[in-house]
Amino acid sequence: MSQRVTSLRPLSLTIESDRTVEGGGFVVRRPFPTARVSHIDPFLLLDEMGPVEYAPQKAIGAPEHPHRGFETVTYLMHGAMEHRDTTGAVATIRPGGVQWMTAGSGVIHSELPTDDFLRSGGRMHGFQLWVNLPANAKMIPPRYQGFEANELRRVHLPSGGEVRVVAGTVMGVTGAVQTTSPMTYAHVVMRAGEEVTWEPADGHTALVHVFDGALSANGHAGRSGQMLVFERSSGTIVLRAADAVVAQSAAEAGDDGVVAQALLLGGQPLGEPVVRYGPFVMNTKDEIAQAFRDYEEGTLVRSR
Repeated sequence: MSQRVTSLRPLSLTIESDRTVEGGGFVVRRPFPTARVSHIDPFLLLDEMGPVEYAPQKAIGAPEHPHRGFETVTYLMHGAMEHRDTTGAVATIRPGGVQWMTAGSGVIHSELPTDDFLRSGGRMHGFQLWVNLPANAKMIPPRYQGFEANELRRVHLPSGGEVRVVAGTVMGVTGAVQTTSPMTYAHVVMRAGEEVTWEPADGHTALVHVFDGALSANGHAGRSGQMLVFERSSGTIVLRAADAVVAQSAAEAGDDGVVAQALLLGGQPLGEPVVRYGPFVMNTKDEIAQAFRDYEEGTLVRSR
């Protein structure tokens, strides 16, 4: 049922994703960072990994590497990855699961296909999001949070769609992840005739990243591969599923009546300098140089 909306947040711009190759050689679809958009405060990067079909023994991932000064979020829709890091966390992420790793002062981790997925092959599809940490939190102790698909909180839509809320609050449902700064992360799955209402906090960044099908957000069309960036003002964002023609096309493609899928990303802008190089994101060049020195000297990861 539609809700009466008093004010709609204006659209700022629409970003077309680029295709590039990352990590061990996997293809990603990336709205930012690109030559056009470096970051969207507080978010540093969003990569859609795949979807790609791997033959047996061909799946690839991200071998051991360091981070400092930000958070990495992996949300998997197909496939299976094993996470290991220097906090001692060892976890398998499977379809519908999420892992939220706060690198903080320093962590070394890997994300690799599980042994069973590597043997059998199959579809790999997911997202990696980098979230900046404020200056006063860049050197906090690392932390790992992992949740299985059945642990994510959901909003059930009238025709069988849903909103899977990872962090923040959407339509009265709050995600399980504890974030360092106020943030929203949700996966919207829509069928024909459905509507989702999101009320980002006033002044927060608000992004709708469409990665399957087509929808409208506050009357602005968005199709797969497009990110709708809204002004940092106030107001509601109303998502509506595409029309019946698009819905029929999606059903024929084998998507079980789903006409659109999107990520909702919201966060409090930090308004601080961003200096990034490789796996480190800090506020000054000196801090980046120190991170590299610490890594080379074996002191990036503090004793627990």
